Amino acid sequence: METERMALSQRERDRLRVLQDVQQGHLTQVAAAQRIKITDRQVRRLLLRLREQGDRAVIHGLRGRPSNRKFAARFEQKILARVRQRYADFGPTLAAEHLAKEGLAVSRETLRKWMSKAAFWRPRSQRVKKIHVWRERRASFGELVMQDSSPFRWLEERGPACQLIALIDDATSRVWARFTEHDTTEENLRTLGGWLRRYGRPLAHYTDKNSIFRTAGSAAVSEQLRGEAGARSQFGRALGELRIEWIAAQSPQAKGRIERLFETLQDRLVKEMRLAGIASLEAANHFLETRFLPEWEERFTVVPRHPRNAHRRLGREHRLEEILSVRVARKVADDHTVSWDGNRWGVPREEVCAGLRGASVEIERRLDGSHWLRFRNRYLRLRPCPEPAPRAVSPSGLRPPGLTAHPVSKTRKSVPPQHPWRTFQYGRKPDISTLR
Repeated sequence: METERMALSQRERDRLRVLQDVQQGHLTQVAAAQRIKITDRQVRRLLLRLREQGDRAVIHGLRGRPSNRKFAARFEQKILARVRQRYADFGPTLAAEHLAKEGLAVSRETLRKWMSKAAFWRPRSQRVKKIHVWRERRASFGELVMQDSSPFRWLEERGPACQLIALIDDATSRVWARFTEHDTTEENLRTLGGWLRRYGRPLAHYTDKNSIFRTAGSAAVSEQLRGEAGARSQFGRALGELRIEWIAAQSPQAKGRIERLFETLQDRLVKEMRLAGIASLEAANHFLETRFLPEWEERFTVVPRHPRNAHRRLGREHRLEEILSVRVARKVADDHTVSWDGNRWGVPREEVCAGLRGASVEIERRLDGSHWLRFRNRYLRLRPCPEPAPRAVSPSGLRPPGLTAHPVSKTRKSVPPQHPWRTFQYGRKPDISTLR
């Protein structure tokens, strides 16, 4: 005789063992009821079923039976066929909404189960997660510096909304940061200048693909002649002149060190400035430079694997006021003026030199707000030209009545067909036989 095999859960096995102890006289029905948390009357029912059915008595009677509310298999196939035909790339929630509009009502969770079974949808737990490989810190201070900005209510409700632009060294977690009103090219260059003046030129600079750091346009002809593959932003041009390699982060996780820095500062720095009563950008930057960053460097910086400093010193050729500027190419007009941002700028008369008129030059707007014209490695200061005086008009804004009362009609005079310019032909000599 074949023995029947039954799969029992752990709860069912525990219940069967207690009932067997009652049958053998080791437990009373009341003690068994307390142990398996049922009534003693239910214990007597189970004992009766155990004598009649054996171990199957502890298995629930509805096991293996379909639910009374289960959809028919034909309806399930109809739904899946419709999803395959029209909503193959839809998620369960959106697909259920559109199916309901067609009169095919099915809950999103039921549809999710059907789509998962038919391989139309993969649950989040089964999706292949993108793994970001752990990267070891750089060996020396100055090998890699990360830069980013964070918009946040740094001053809470006490002051204006502002941005924090920060740089962090990858090897040591040393930080330099500034609060600014806006995240602009000039403010990023100014923050970079603070790092350069304190530590020197790092080997590489790591940022995201923001338009401040990268331009998607193609290189101009002059840039192609210099061997540049693509157009560079003002920030990228400054890094190139400083011989600093620029590296673009391909994802937020790739620059996780500075992202975690902002997460820490948004908690710690905000509370420190609240206790100090900081309510303006000037006070916040002073607090950051004189109190917070020195304490950060003392407590949170890491000793690098190699003690050498990879920063390079700034040489005489690295004039930061010229490099950390915004430059554009312009052509000098005949009156020794150039136009930029809707304004006209002129070269003072005493600085005009030979060859300047009509020359192609570069205009620099430096971080101190001054404008300079660069011509043949020579810098000429630019001054804004005054606005031209408006033209005088009549009080009514119209022409005088005497000029408009009787407009002169312009009649076009017709030219006769025998007129010389009508009969003239190139390469044909004129007929002079009739001339006397």
